[in-house]
Amino acid sequence: MNSEVKRILLIGYMGAGKTTVGKELARQLGVTFYDLDWYIETRMRMRVPEIFAQKGEEGFRDVEQRMLHEVAEFENVIVSCGGGTPCFYDNMDYMNRQGEVVYLRATPEVLFRHLKMGKGVRPLLQGKSDEELLAFIKEQLAYREQFYLKARHVVDIPCMETEDKITETVNLVLKAVKCNTLN
Repeated sequence: MNSEVKRILLIGYMGAGKTTVGKELARQLGVTFYDLDWYIETRMRMRVPEIFAQKGEEGFRDVEQRMLHEVAEFENVIVSCGGGTPCFYDNMDYMNRQGEVVYLRATPEVLFRHLKMGKGVRPLLQGKSDEELLAFIKEQLAYREQFYLKARHVVDIPCMETEDKITETVNLVLKAVKCNTLN
């Protein structure tokens, strides 16, 4: 157990399972879970796509950074960050100072399968054929990985189509941060 851990921040591409793993991790550790996008929507009283529409990407990224700085001050929390969060400003350096940052690394094929299984509508993916979607994932991941790899911990994840696979991934995260409990 690492007695210094006060927060775990999960990063990775959309569809990597950050929210799924974060919720289960928080449940097992008996701490609060925050999804950064949900936190932003609650604080701003509007949905992320509306913020993008009103403020543009730069405006959204400013809001995102401010909200990251709020939630990453809380203790005894698991935070699931948006897929783009690590790629802007000094967010990765800040997150690494605030807690244990875990990159949930998945292959483009696993991400594709997760996104196809996902129930939520993701505006960036609408209207893409399977081939276009896989190419889009590969292209974005190739750019974003330089930021993701700054995380203190990297956990390679399987396709999480079953509860057992989710549990396996949570255990890999716990092992990576050497944590049984948050203090």
